[in-house]
Amino acid sequence: QVQLVESGGGLVQAGGSLRLSCAASGSIFSINGMGWYRQAPGKQREMVAVIISGSFTNYADSVKGRFTISRDNAKNTVYLQMNSLKPEDTAVYYCNWSSYWGEGTLVTVSS
Repeated sequence: QVQLVESGGGLVQAGGSLRLSCAASGSIFSINGMGWYRQAPGKQREMVAVIISGSFTNYADSVKGRFTISRDNAKNTVYLQMNSLKPEDTAVYYCNWSSYWGEGTLVTVSS
């Protein structure tokens, strides 16, 4: 079993920043493949950023240049630094690894 716990969501004005954290525990041997997804009201869940392996990452086009995913292997933790936030970034953000999902953290960006 693997547990993923997100934190760091909240309300921020457009142009502001937030940093999300996802702490993994349990039977996880590597955080390669861990990533962030989001789901806005009435929309499908979509990939935001994923650590593929080592320093190789993948980002959704809509967040490139604004969001940065990073990792702390010693803490089994992945971060998502979100800058220049836009109202359209409003969503519940979920951490994912393999078939495991966190419960999500709400990010609300006001205009």
